[in-house]
Amino acid sequence: MTKLSVNINKIATIRNARGGNIPNVLSAAINCQLFGADGITVHPRPDERHIRYKDVLDIKPIITTEFNIEGNPNDQFIALVLSVKPDQVTLVPDAHDAITSNAGWDTIKFRSYLTDIVSTFKKAGIRTSLFVDPDIKIIEYAALTGTDRVELYTEPYATQFSANSIKAVEPFVMAAETARKLGLGLNAGHDLSLDNLRYFHQNIPWLLEVSIGHALISDALYLGLENTIQMYKRQLSGN
Repeated sequence: MTKLSVNINKIATIRNARGGNIPNVLSAAINCQLFGADGITVHPRPDERHIRYKDVLDIKPIITTEFNIEGNPNDQFIALVLSVKPDQVTLVPDAHDAITSNAGWDTIKFRSYLTDIVSTFKKAGIRTSLFVDPDIKIIEYAALTGTDRVELYTEPYATQFSANSIKAVEPFVMAAETARKLGLGLNAGHDLSLDNLRYFHQNIPWLLEVSIGHALISDALYLGLENTIQMYKRQLSGN
């Protein structure tokens, strides 16, 4: 069964727009778990425009499922992750001023850099995942870093899905098969939604985890958080 990790960054974005503590990020994390989420994902950025570093520290004690922290591994991020010791850290090469993640790692160029960081986290007992594009060579080099998993960057799939679903998913199936042959665990995330998640999962049924935030939280505004999480879970179960 593919796990659903709910990214709660958007809830923090709404809170930060007005200051104060409404909506409450900790309550959101607790409720997501109660409503069926298999994990909670946060992506703290240096400017703390949504999830703050203090949020990450506060969330850790209330996680009863899995905790995934994702982000660009600058010194502050590395120190935070080593302090919190989440179940998983997902390394993402986003620039400090990026609106959202928009590309995977060049694991060929940054192989040595990533190998050192992956080793640091694995020595601390933290499962590692690298955010990558669906490129076979990139995934082959990702395996050489010692990472446990890769997370496929799925925005290109989501963008092309409505026009040609077969063509959209094809490079991701090839990338997923490469990861499996190399012994890498497989995650996926970015712009997966109720419209395209089921088809993606049907074509790559050995996915271990999907991380979904923007679409899920947006759907929850209309459908309710509990109902929305269960709807996403059904996309992964085939029901």
